[in-house]
Amino acid sequence: MDEWFEDEEFWKEMYPFMFPEESFRLAEDQIEKVFTLAGYQGGAVLDLCSGPGRHSLALAKRGIQVTAVDRTEFLLNKAKEEATRLDLKIEFVLNDMRQFVRSRGFALVLSMYTSFGYFDDKDDDLRVLQNAYESLEPGGAILIDTLGKELLAKKYQPTSFNRMTDGTLLFQCHEISEDWTRAQSEWVLVKEGIAKSFKVRTRLYSGQEMKDLLQKAGFDEVKVFGDMDGNEYGINATRLIAIGRKPS
Repeated sequence: MDEWFEDEEFWKEMYPFMFPEESFRLAEDQIEKVFTLAGYQGGAVLDLCSGPGRHSLALAKRGIQVTAVDRTEFLLNKAKEEATRLDLKIEFVLNDMRQFVRSRGFALVLSMYTSFGYFDDKDDDLRVLQNAYESLEPGGAILIDTLGKELLAKKYQPTSFNRMTDGTLLFQCHEISEDWTRAQSEWVLVKEGIAKSFKVRTRLYSGQEMKDLLQKAGFDEVKVFGDMDGNEYGINATRLIAIGRKPS
């Protein structure tokens, strides 16, 4: 494995912590806010790094044509199982978002839940945005939901701890590196007396840096918000929501 996210075991072990039932309910509410922020008027939607399909499922329930792309087979299978259970039609694609392109295939591209910036090579982030640009029809939009550098600096803690109801423990040790451009963490899972350790690395972007990168990929009308309600990216922001549009 070249990069941390290629480890399927990480996603299997961390699934209960990262994707509790509440996160699926939250996705239902987020979709309507996404539509408003992105000015979505209809058309096919691409859910990049769709994971277990939280937002893909919410889109499909509304009768929207959705394509869910993820490189982790375990997570994609989770989404398929739920789509089958709910009798929802979703196109599932097992692929890396650095490679997936469908020219002018979508009206909206989504990158939700801090799934942007996983790669060791910074140029790969630009490649993802260029792919999204090519995959959008003219006038289409991309929406990226992530944790901005400013927000992390405000609430940064070197360690954190979570406990599941079954007694499983998760310890996280965090470190900021490379002049505040990278976050590195060790996730230690203790389950039934057995400890497993995983390394997680993500790239950090400020609001301005995200805007610059979207513009470099060709997007215009680029805006950033501090939450899904469209509030400003300021002192009270809880997320970094970046939106760019492909010129008509």
